Amino acid sequence: MGTALVYHEDMTATRLLWDDPECEIECPERLTAALDGLRQRGLEERCQCLSVCEASEEELGLVHSPEYIALVQKTQTLDKEELHTLSKQYDAVYFHPDTFHCARLAAGAALRLVDAVLTGAVHNGVALVRPPGHHSQRAAANGFCVFNNVAIAARHAKQKYGLQRILIVDWDVHHGQGIQYIFEDDPSVLYFSWHRYEHGNFWPFLPESDADTVGRGRGQGFTVNLPWNQVGMGNADYLAAFLHVLLPLAFEVTVWWVPPPRGQMQATPECFAHLTQLLQVLAGGRICAVLECPGVYPECSDSPDPSLDKPPTNSTCTVAEDSLSPCLDRPCHRPTPPICIAVALAVSGAALDLPPGVLHQEGSALREETEAWARLHKSQFQDDDLAALGKSLCLLDGILDGQIRSAIATTTALATAATLGVLIQRCVAHRGQRRILWLSIRGKEADIWSMFHFSTPLPQTTGGFLSFILGLVLPLAYGFQPDMVLMALGPAHGLQNAQAALLAAMLRSPVGGRILALVEEESILQLARTLAQVLHGETPPSLGPFSMASPEEIQALMFLKAQLEPRWKLLQVAAPPP
Repeated sequence: MGTALVYHEDMTATRLLWDDPECEIECPERLTAALDGLRQRGLEERCQCLSVCEASEEELGLVHSPEYIALVQKTQTLDKEELHTLSKQYDAVYFHPDTFHCARLAAGAALRLVDAVLTGAVHNGVALVRPPGHHSQRAAANGFCVFNNVAIAARHAKQKYGLQRILIVDWDVHHGQGIQYIFEDDPSVLYFSWHRYEHGNFWPFLPESDADTVGRGRGQGFTVNLPWNQVGMGNADYLAAFLHVLLPLAFEVTVWWVPPPRGQMQATPECFAHLTQLLQVLAGGRICAVLECPGVYPECSDSPDPSLDKPPTNSTCTVAEDSLSPCLDRPCHRPTPPICIAVALAVSGAALDLPPGVLHQEGSALREETEAWARLHKSQFQDDDLAALGKSLCLLDGILDGQIRSAIATTTALATAATLGVLIQRCVAHRGQRRILWLSIRGKEADIWSMFHFSTPLPQTTGGFLSFILGLVLPLAYGFQPDMVLMALGPAHGLQNAQAALLAAMLRSPVGGRILALVEEESILQLARTLAQVLHGETPPSLGPFSMASPEEIQALMFLKAQLEPRWKLLQVAAPPP
């Protein structure tokens, strides 16, 4: 299964037939520019292109009233003056003789994508659509939007496939009030929107776009608005909102989302690639991306990348102390390593049932080199440990040289901390200073000095573990800008397979997949396949039934965050005191 791309050239047929500065931005070039960008980058050929049919009137009726559908259908026979008169009855809308056809294709593209993902034909996908839909309401066009494509697709998924939990992430710069109105009393749909608000002074100028609107009736609590009250919000703001607000709400749901025009915000296209990567841990990675506003804007000339199977690229730029990692600003497009993932294990690959494409590495560092590194920790290495250390060093060099993207190695219980220490020192010595994020889970700490070092109890509840990853580990990872991650699972590490997989999957994004997992040999039979799958890009397994974080876990996390906040900006999510 791969990534779908859904598009139909007829969606470029409509265009403004009269002068209207407010509507002139909604032009065919918004769609063609995005598609041209995908083709120039060779991305279209990496996707499975799907055909599109018009949504039926019955499918449109999942959201819209029969009277409104008939009104839009009537535009096919109206002349220019009649179209202009009808358009003026709505806010920021124009109609064209081809509007009904194009709008049915746009809704049909979203439906086609949903069917492909939910039947397993593809893993995820992107639909390039026009006209957009998230402002349109049951009986009204609004803000260039005619039929509410995403809402129709969500209702279709509920009706045809029986989905009971759907997440819609709307990160357009304008509030998608149409989607909000449609699902405001529906607890099966969680609607999240971040948008320019400016205390109600930015279009659509609605009080219900503010944070205090949370749904009504049985849907209360299932509408989440994050209004930006100033322009210039950057990567750090968007990522902090994702980690501290959206993702804690979003686990174990199916995902649709609507990508953004930037609208005087400073978040970069690369930032949204990272956010998409983070979303992939949800709902088995079943993401339907409906690009309702693709193409070129004066402040955003880059076209979106539809390939949701590949990790975002990383950057090697220097970072100022008060800024977010430039891996979200200026991507350095590293060549794809010849080997996606390699393992060096004491057990045969066949016994571990590793996924296809994983290389069972037999190579090792030179004996003399291994012994030289081992002498730094002479008391902690036995003769039998040297072979495992040599293989770990060989894998690490493959990652550092760009030959391997990620790897798994084993070590004995007694040598775990010493091996981690050697690997950290090897990273630092490899062609100059490197930033290494290392995590030692339930093992003796590596004997390596660092000015950025902390210890914390490992949470035992699902809620505590998620808070640990989203509220602490990932903000630190993005703020620190590591070149790679070393993750050591020591003796009695206590992580379930799903927890270890989620931790590894979430850490892929900030380092472009460059992870070396060091696993104590008694755990490898349980963890090797699961870790190999997530490092290969597959979705981690579910954490199982949710359990609330304990008061002790919350207290420990808050205490640690308070100590770290002055240095790490992505932990600073509370409003400053007046």
